[in-house]
This record gives sequence, structure tokens and C-alpha cells, in this order.
Amino acid sequence: MSEDREPVVDTSAAAYVYVQVADHVAWQIRVGRLQPGARLAGERDLAQEYGVSVATARRAVQELRERGLVLTLPAKGTFVAGPGSGGG
Repeated sequence: MSEDREPVVDTSAAAYVYVQVADHVAWQIRVGRLQPGARLAGERDLAQEYGVSVATARRAVQELRERGLVLTLPAKGTFVAGPGSGGG
């Protein structure tokens, strides 16, 4: 994936869709569209935005957590990780 080009989420592609969604959100973080501390959309909203199931959106957020790019705070939401938070 090129650092310059925005990744495309293709739900008909062979690659796991949750990885494509996570890659797209990660790209937004990398290019500064999502800043440290920014709140991510909820799983239902992400699912609607990307045209995927809520389960797929949930798995994409889990992937982002595993990459250290976001932190989920119970009852508060999921936020872009910043320096010193393990994600940047």
C-alpha cells in the first residue's frame, strides 16, 4: 500500500474486509486526518460508512487496537492513540 494514496475498501476483494477497513482508518491517522485523541466513530457508524457488518467494523477496531493505533475506553469510546499511550 502506498503511503500517499488513500486505500480503497473493496468488499468484493479476496482480502479480509476488516483489514481493508483498518488499513483505511490507519491511513487517515498517518496522513493526519485523525489526530491523537480524536474519537473514532462508533462501530455501527463505521459499519454504515464502509458498507460492512457491525461485526466487521468491530474486528477492524480490534485490529487497530492490536496495531497500537487506537485505545478503547469502556463507556467512553475509541480514540486515536497518542505519544506515550503505546500507539505513537
